[in-house]
Amino acid sequence: MLKKIIHLWHILRQLTGDDAYDVYLKHHAEFHESSVDAPPALSRKEFFKLWQDNKWKGVKRCC
Repeated sequence: MLKKIIHLWHILRQLTGDDAYDVYLKHHAEFHESSVDAPPALSRKEFFKLWQDNKWKGVKRCC
């Protein structure tokens, strides 16, 4: 039963975007850390600022 609750919690975090920073850090570690000229990973605050700016930038209406 505990495994099902934990699995449900992970799904809920994915759906709400709450795990976005964790996914970003995993991606950064896998693909950018081995590169010599890779930029450092963004802080949590910088990441969410960029994420929100990209989410709400531009026209978000049908007409």
